Amino acid sequence: MLLIVFYCFVAVTAINIIYYLSFFGFLFSKPKSHLLEKIEEPVSVIICAKNEAENLQHNLPKILQQNYADYEVILINDASWDNTLDVMEDFQLKDSKVVLVNVQSNERFWGNKKYALTLGIKKAKYQKLLFTDADCYPTSENWLAEMAQGFQPKKSIVLGYGAYETYKKSFLNKIVRYETLLTALHYFSSAKRGNAYMGVGRNLAYTSDEFYENKGFVSHMSIPSGDDDLFINQVATKNNTSIVFTEDSFTYSKPKTTWKSWFAQKRRHVSTAKFYKKKHQLKLGLFYLSQLSFWCLFFLLIIIFDWKYVLGIFLLRTLFLYLTYAKATKIFKEKNLLWLLPFQDLTLVLSQISIFIYNSISKPTHWK
Repeated sequence: MLLIVFYCFVAVTAINIIYYLSFFGFLFSKPKSHLLEKIEEPVSVIICAKNEAENLQHNLPKILQQNYADYEVILINDASWDNTLDVMEDFQLKDSKVVLVNVQSNERFWGNKKYALTLGIKKAKYQKLLFTDADCYPTSENWLAEMAQGFQPKKSIVLGYGAYETYKKSFLNKIVRYETLLTALHYFSSAKRGNAYMGVGRNLAYTSDEFYENKGFVSHMSIPSGDDDLFINQVATKNNTSIVFTEDSFTYSKPKTTWKSWFAQKRRHVSTAKFYKKKHQLKLGLFYLSQLSFWCLFFLLIIIFDWKYVLGIFLLRTLFLYLTYAKATKIFKEKNLLWLLPFQDLTLVLSQISIFIYNSISKPTHWK
């Protein structure tokens, strides 16, 4: 029986390593920028905000100073009760690129970001739509131009990277950034293989034609979250999705600073996964289950089995873990995540299983 348990440990380790190897195709691919057609078509940048007055004052100037010839910025005030609307109106007076959409409280769609986004999309005058959040800012003045290059011929969806700021001497901050990086490895590598399944609303683009042809968010309007990942899961195909991950294309956000607030945020995100297509649920489920099984079996076998064999398997997996993240942290400018990698991996696994259990007991709240 003990030998069977050890073989199970070897099997789940092999599954983990196969997933890490699946990331390599994306991580070690060479960019083919010389084959890209230069895109200079007008773009509508869409930002939906609910009680984000302070963030808008800080971040919006960086959106309005983009080095791009022709674009507008659609600001959606989603029934805020602070002075978000006043801030938006002030920007509208100062800059002709700003278009304001003021969404009143609607009893039927109360607290539903998708309703507000739909009104903003209808207001956009350009076909190409680029989405970010009020608490996000671009890493450079070339952000819009970089993301727009993803709209190559026959590509109507562009997936970008939404990073979080680094806070020194904060283990929670490392976990937030580590989880964000792992998520990016999953959705970028899947898209690279022609099997895109999600994107992040902090940095995402698609065409209005894609939105209208798929009837927008109608199929999941009743679900509080998922305006980004559920929509992409619904409309992405093998041929219509591109990825952009140059440093100038990143956006940054301020991360949660307490475990409670981060836990609540992740509960909302995780709650949408059960609405993904079955093949994507199985793929992600197998990955997280294999990770949890690895750590459970490792702690069990290191005590009751020959520790040399168990430690050898552990070190083999750790080698592939570091090979994967050494390249990933270089690409996404997160090199200081490498120091405590196995411990971060274990902490994230424990956090995720806690979130899954908690979500099975009670539903997460609205987006704001």
